Amino acid sequence: MQLHHWVNTLGQDLKSRYGETVRKLTIHGNFTCPNRDGTLGTGGCTFCNVASFVDETTAVQSIAQQLDVKAEQLKAKSSKYLAYFQAYTSTYGEVLELDRLYREAMAYRNIVGLCVGTRPDCVSDVVLNLLSGYREQGYEIWLELGLQTSNDKTLKRINRGHGWAEYEHVCLKARALGIKVCTHLIVGLPGEGWQDYQQTIDKVVALGVDGLKLHPLHIVTGSTMAKAYAANRLAAITLEEYVAVAVMMIQRTPAEVVYHRVSATARKPTLIAPAWCEDRWQGIIAVAKGLAASGSQGSQTNSRYLFRSVS
Repeated sequence: MQLHHWVNTLGQDLKSRYGETVRKLTIHGNFTCPNRDGTLGTGGCTFCNVASFVDETTAVQSIAQQLDVKAEQLKAKSSKYLAYFQAYTSTYGEVLELDRLYREAMAYRNIVGLCVGTRPDCVSDVVLNLLSGYREQGYEIWLELGLQTSNDKTLKRINRGHGWAEYEHVCLKARALGIKVCTHLIVGLPGEGWQDYQQTIDKVVALGVDGLKLHPLHIVTGSTMAKAYAANRLAAITLEEYVAVAVMMIQRTPAEVVYHRVSATARKPTLIAPAWCEDRWQGIIAVAKGLAASGSQGSQTNSRYLFRSVS
């Protein structure tokens, strides 16, 4: 079952604009995070163990070496790539060093742009101008902002270190400069329910966004939430619960917004729960089936335009 029949996926969006498949190559820029280095705190967000999403061994390799390895690992090769600075907070550094790292990535063969993962409170005007300059040179630039939820109470509860206001501020500034914003949202955070999920997706799309990533909450080793889960104070989200929320959020998303991801995986032994998140395709297929049964992206918006597959 093909997700892009019901969702405006990044893969299909890039293919329609570049005329061929464009793939992401993930990079570890050896960054840290203000919520881990003592600037805001030392424990990080309560869900965080970044090792569940990235390979820490790559941090000792150069940018070019990492890109070589990632390109070789792809089962289906491409002639064009996006360099994705994924680990930790990839705008958290001196601007000259950021510029050096970003340019090293863009200098790699067949790179057509950058995706930069970061926090809303770590994107200065200087960084935005830097990214805007690359865009003006013809590169595809995505600023990936980890919001997780629009609920300030939840953000405080998970020790996020920022609120909705910081997200709103940088999102508006970035998009005014022509930088595409992809917002990361987590489904299954403690205390959140249907009303919270509706409020989050509605606020994000009303403010304006170019892309979205949806993630089920992962309970991973080394995180504060792992301790709560072991003490039976936190339940893992089920596949059925996740699909219901993801389908609703996608259907409330305007058709022109690009979905970079509708689910996410993690590896054992780092992943504790939910077990279904270890299978890359289980969540994606389940979401696709849910959309096929009840309506595609945009079907619950006020717009008369719905997503239609270009395949």
